[in-house]
Amino acid sequence: MARTDFDRDLRILSDDLLMLGSMVEKAIARAVDALKRRDVDASREVIDQDDLIDYKRYEIEEKCINLIATQQPMAVDLRMLVSLLHISVELERMGDYAEGIAKISLAMGGEPPLKPLIDIPRMADLAGDMLRRSLNALVDRDIVAATQVCNDDDQVDALYDQVYRELLTFMIEDPKSIRRATFLLWVAHDLERVADRATNISERVLFLVTGKFNEVRTSTY
Repeated sequence: MARTDFDRDLRILSDDLLMLGSMVEKAIARAVDALKRRDVDASREVIDQDDLIDYKRYEIEEKCINLIATQQPMAVDLRMLVSLLHISVELERMGDYAEGIAKISLAMGGEPPLKPLIDIPRMADLAGDMLRRSLNALVDRDIVAATQVCNDDDQVDALYDQVYRELLTFMIEDPKSIRRATFLLWVAHDLERVADRATNISERVLFLVTGKFNEVRTSTY
């Protein structure tokens, strides 16, 4: 394969990854919006569309493996393909979190949330923004932007802690609220994990640019 063909295939793979990222970002936003509006039909749509996210992830994985096997790339080209492979997995897991939030919404049925949803949508907005910026950092090979995404994870963690403490207080004061509070805790946890995985993507960008694992910290759970 000529170098120009290889570069073309890399561009196609990068575009596929950005498409997957867009699908995931929309799924997260739709899942939280459906939860907030108690729209069970919209929640079911998020669940149904998770299969498309899974399919896209496996398509990217197959293309990456094929290029590695047939072209035996070296140095930055190999790091790029390995990074695309890992990032596609991170994105697919984020899609699972969106699906999980939608399933929580269905489990709640017609029950209203325990409290008005304010901090949870804020968490979703921040996590979605981190995801979008991490992928932009990948495209631009921007280690400054990638590092900023990593730093911004603290904001989502702080919101999660705030939601956790508030819901715990509800449960202590009224044991009857435990079920509804637990639903929201699961949602908050899923969004906190979305932000963690956006951080993982940014850390993968740092590895891609520097070629050093010891300059990144990747979440293992």
